[in-house]
Amino acid sequence: MRLPECRALLTGASGGIGLALAEQLCAGGAQLLAVSRHVQGLEALQQRYPKQVRSLAADLTTTAGRQAVIEAARAMGGLNLLINAAGTNRFALLEQLEEQQIADMFELNVVATLQLTRALLPILRQQRHALVVNVGSIYGSIGYPGYATYCASKFALRGFSEALRRELADTSVGVLYVAPRATRTSMNSSAAMALNEALKAATDSPEQVAGAVMAAIEKNLNEIYLGWPEKFFVRLNGMLPGLVDRALRKQLPLIRHFSAHTPDKETTR
Repeated sequence: MRLPECRALLTGASGGIGLALAEQLCAGGAQLLAVSRHVQGLEALQQRYPKQVRSLAADLTTTAGRQAVIEAARAMGGLNLLINAAGTNRFALLEQLEEQQIADMFELNVVATLQLTRALLPILRQQRHALVVNVGSIYGSIGYPGYATYCASKFALRGFSEALRRELADTSVGVLYVAPRATRTSMNSSAAMALNEALKAATDSPEQVAGAVMAAIEKNLNEIYLGWPEKFFVRLNGMLPGLVDRALRKQLPLIRHFSAHTPDKETTR
């Protein structure tokens, strides 16, 4: 898929990875419908690309918010690229989370993404070639302590992407699943970043992630996993999960230490 031929709808467009995706889509010549709960973060982008960017403030966890997105997609003449980048995360042990926090994470990361994709498929299927891109996580393949709920939501998104790709195999719509590793965005709390630093975990910039996504879109790939040795651990976890169990058990004291200092705030992209 060539970027100048894209009419793209991007959710979570004002967040770290989302904003980097929006900038690279526009730089590549795409027409963009940028969706976010906080469209103020898109003002500079609109000023640079006034003929390419339309922004829409919408809460994707509501039926009304999703309907507004669908109407805006029709108003722009349809779309051939849907990027589901909206998501939320909390670094905390399961017992540290409140019931509503768990529900909120699944509502945005899973339910809103599935419902929006379902509603937009008739529009996407009208195109000669279209693509759904779901931004997941390495934690959609490796269950990591301190992220049990987030992992569960991203495991669900990975399974959804795989099943939907197979469901649409005889149509004009493809599905790309993207699994970034740790990324330097505001979605990560200070405690999460401190844990990454203590573990000497490599992190990518939003621009690096967005660049990999753009390359995968242009190459019509089905999935990409970012980072080494993270890609290796995904394979190892699939074949020999016991080895990963033992390795992560050694990290538990640090994880418990930093999770005790997790600020009680929502982090969303």
